[in-house]
Amino acid sequence: MLLTVDLERLEVGAGDLVLDAGCGEGRHCFGCLERGARVVGLDLDFGSLRDASKRLRGRGRELGRLAEMTQGNTFHLPFGDSTFDRVICSEVMEHVHDYVGAAKELARVTRPGGRVAITIPTATSENLYLRLGDEYFESPGGHIRIFRPRQLAEGLAEAGLTTSGVGFAHGFHTPYWVLRSVMHLPDADESAMVRAYRKFLIRATGSRLLDRVEGVLNYVCPKSLILYARKPAAAARAARPAAAA
Repeated sequence: MLLTVDLERLEVGAGDLVLDAGCGEGRHCFGCLERGARVVGLDLDFGSLRDASKRLRGRGRELGRLAEMTQGNTFHLPFGDSTFDRVICSEVMEHVHDYVGAAKELARVTRPGGRVAITIPTATSENLYLRLGDEYFESPGGHIRIFRPRQLAEGLAEAGLTTSGVGFAHGFHTPYWVLRSVMHLPDADESAMVRAYRKFLIRATGSRLLDRVEGVLNYVCPKSLILYARKPAAAARAARPAAAA
């Protein structure tokens, strides 16, 4: 299964309630479910959810655990404060204008002491695609900013989240998107080279050898950067009033 977030590093475990905000077809939802977590996926695109929600719900029934998807907006999450133990938001922030506002909503629904993982494309890979043509950024629903890690970390801090670590992923995908950009992005799927590379990517997800190779490439040409953060535990209760004299 192709995951961007390292679920072990996020410490997703049995019984945890996990939100995947911007879940798409639910890769991280399925990954968390298999680790024993209860899962809720949310996405604005109903088309992505339609088939995935049925499969996720079915797998949840098999395992006897909550596994649901719902349509919704990351800026107005339909959940109460401090609901989730773990929150994932993968490849979303580069699409939204007010990423700090989105981060505040993610922080709001995370319980004190809970963990958050947010992924974005690396600035290096994004600038490379930009040099190869404008279509990558001008396509409908495309990226509207190129993030620097510090910029995102500062946004998370403003939202009340403390960044605790960084990771990199998808070293094989950087050359894939370079190839797509070179082949004229809107028509790239017609290219035999693009189709062949996609088959390689599918094969790579099931190969331990290729997984190790990509692990090295993740430090050379990663496509995605992951910030791991924590919501500080609830502030200590106010000091007891001094004893009467």
